[in-house]
Amino acid sequence: MAKLPILMYHSICDPSFSAKNLTVNDKNFEAQLSYLKSNGYASYFFSELQDIEALPKKSVIITFDDVYVSQLTYALPLLKKYNFKATFFIPIKYIGKTDSWNTNELPIMTLDQLKSLPNTVIELGLHSFEHKKYHEMTLEDIQEDFNCCKRFIIKHKLDVKNVLAYPYGKYPRNKEDKQRFFELLYKNKMSYALRIGNKVNRYPFKNRYEIKRLDIKGEDSLKTFKRKLMYGKLF
Repeated sequence: MAKLPILMYHSICDPSFSAKNLTVNDKNFEAQLSYLKSNGYASYFFSELQDIEALPKKSVIITFDDVYVSQLTYALPLLKKYNFKATFFIPIKYIGKTDSWNTNELPIMTLDQLKSLPNTVIELGLHSFEHKKYHEMTLEDIQEDFNCCKRFIIKHKLDVKNVLAYPYGKYPRNKEDKQRFFELLYKNKMSYALRIGNKVNRYPFKNRYEIKRLDIKGEDSLKTFKRKLMYGKLF
C-alpha cells in the first residue's frame, strides 16, 4: 500500500501580511510546491483514483476548503507554475458571498469565477451547503443539505465531483450514528469523504468516508511541512 498524504489549505495571502492558523502566505505556499516538485511528487484528483490500483511512491493530493477568492488570486497561478492539481471544496450557499461562519470578511468565489477555473488544474468538490457541523445535524437535515447542493449544481450546470470535505472535519462518531451517516453518503453517491485526522493515508483507503488530511498552517516552517508530509502531525 502506497502512502498518500492529502494536504489541506484554506486561504492564501500576500507575503506582506502575517500568516497564521488557516492562512498561508503565497511565499510559503510556493516553497512547499517547489519542494514537492523538486522531490518528484505527482498530484492527483480524487476522480482519478477510481482508475488507479497502485499509486507511484511519491503521490500527493492538494486540497483547499471554502473557495476563497485568494485561492484564485494566489494559489491557482502557483499550481499552474509547478504543474500541480488541486481540489477546491465549495460551501455552496456562500458562493459570491463571504465566510459568515468564520470571519465574515473573506470573499468567496462567484459562480463565474468557479466556472473559469481550468479543469486540468482544479477539480471542484463539496463542502456542504450551509457549512454546518454534520455531527450536530439530524440525518433529515443532512439530506436536505445535500438536496440544496444538488439543486444548485444542476440549475447552474456546475461541474462538482462526488467528493466531500466535512465542514470543520466533523461527522458522527458514535458507531450506529456513523453507520447511518455513511449509508446516507452512499445513497447520495459520494465516492470519497474527508475528515482532518492529521495522518498520512495508505492507498487504497481503508475507509473511503474517513480519509485523513494534513492541516497546513500559516506558522508552519518548511521543515514542519516536510515532517507533516512524511509522518503526519506528531503531537
